[in-house]
Amino acid sequence: MLRQRRSIHTQIKTVLLILLAAIAISFTIVARPLFHLMQTARSDSNERVPLPLESIDDASHLNQTRMTVVKVSSNLSIAKRQLRETLQNAELHSKKVIPSGSRHTMGGHTIYRDGIALDMTQFNQMRLNPITGILTVQSGATWSTVIPYLHQHGFSVAVMQSNNDFSIGGTMSANAHGWQHDHPPFASTVESFQLMLADGRVVRCSRQENAELFSLVLGGYGLFGIVLDVNLRAVPDQLYTAQRTIVPSQAYIETYRSKVSEKTGMAYGRLSIAPENFLQEAILTVYDQVPSEQPLPLTASSDSQLARTIFRGSVGSDYGKSLRWQLEKLSGGEAGSEVSRNQILNRPSTLFENHKQAETEILHEYFIPPESLEPFLEKCRQIIPAHQADLLNVTIRNVHPDSDSFLRYADREMFGLVMLFHQARTPAEDAKMQALTQELIEAALAVGGRYYLPYRLHATPEQFDRAYPQGREFFQLKRKYDPNQLFQNQFYARYGLPQVPGLVHWKKEKRL
Repeated sequence: MLRQRRSIHTQIKTVLLILLAAIAISFTIVARPLFHLMQTARSDSNERVPLPLESIDDASHLNQTRMTVVKVSSNLSIAKRQLRETLQNAELHSKKVIPSGSRHTMGGHTIYRDGIALDMTQFNQMRLNPITGILTVQSGATWSTVIPYLHQHGFSVAVMQSNNDFSIGGTMSANAHGWQHDHPPFASTVESFQLMLADGRVVRCSRQENAELFSLVLGGYGLFGIVLDVNLRAVPDQLYTAQRTIVPSQAYIETYRSKVSEKTGMAYGRLSIAPENFLQEAILTVYDQVPSEQPLPLTASSDSQLARTIFRGSVGSDYGKSLRWQLEKLSGGEAGSEVSRNQILNRPSTLFENHKQAETEILHEYFIPPESLEPFLEKCRQIIPAHQADLLNVTIRNVHPDSDSFLRYADREMFGLVMLFHQARTPAEDAKMQALTQELIEAALAVGGRYYLPYRLHATPEQFDRAYPQGREFFQLKRKYDPNQLFQNQFYARYGLPQVPGLVHWKKEKRL
């Protein structure tokens, strides 16, 4: 009898242990992720404070500056008159001018203290020649208006960023690129444009006419004049199906070469930021063209609160980073489903943006030759943790050689690594980010790579010279076409102002 009771007690204890283990497993699998996401959602309120009047900023939220803003009319003849008057008044009163669109750069590329900011966002008319596939569009239009317009006619954008809330003029100024695999940057799709010079004259620029100006303006950050309208080469819209492959980082290039084919329309990779496999695992997503009798309707991009919460939950949290990576590997995204090219491009960058007043997120991008990708990542695995930087995302994009822009970042095939870091909006944190940036730039230069110019101006002038050896001539030509240096921004002040013999760059840095 006693032995039977002991046996029952043992069985009960075993059942209880199993139940406790099941509860613990359940908590780990379900309750903890839910609790983490609920905590994230609860704290994810919009705290952004509107800028004071006569102040502007850019996407860094670190460049609030006093400027006079001139909103440019959408009517071409009125806009030309308005711009000429603004340029004349600026010259008369020794003011500096810089055109701007959505201000998605992060280094004051559209900002100059006490200068005049030309707000081009209402200058947004467009028309398409369906026979030639050439879109004529004013520089202030955003891709969010261009894509639906092209979609109505069965066309799509040839090359652009991965989001739609950038202006055409801004894309030209940064010579952007995106998920369009095996393509040069955006400049390759520009046929011609009209440019208003500092003296108010309007010139047409193309590969045959004013060719030097054509190359300088593409990737010229607004320093040579005001882009009016642009002739862009559009492409037919296509229907894609996506496939995803999870690979070790060292196999990424080989896998990319094997998965991308003639039927591939777009492709990109994403690297793990989870601590257990930091920058050692990647997801490659390839969009292959499939036959289509009729185009899919273009729908507004859905604001997925869950996707935002999962992303925001990775800020400052190793657990959140691991959870997000596991969910990304499991969810599959658009894998297996059919989606149009225009639908992929028609996505804003605002879904995941930081809403905290005391915080911001900063982009870096490094262009690395394919054979140097893994050596560069090995350096990043050491550098980023050593600086205790909060890395939130790394996207990989393929870029083919650029033969159009003067200040080019892709003089051979490159893979662009777009990194997003979280930081507090304090001088101390900005200084830490500067130190990190300079070390990552050194790592990129050491393997034959470069860094991208639209972001924080943390590179030293010496690093700029090494990454862009054509930079000195670029700035000399800027002064040739704009001898009074009417068009200025913080980027030019940092790297482009003429150097006085005997002075060193640190004096310029101190003044800024």
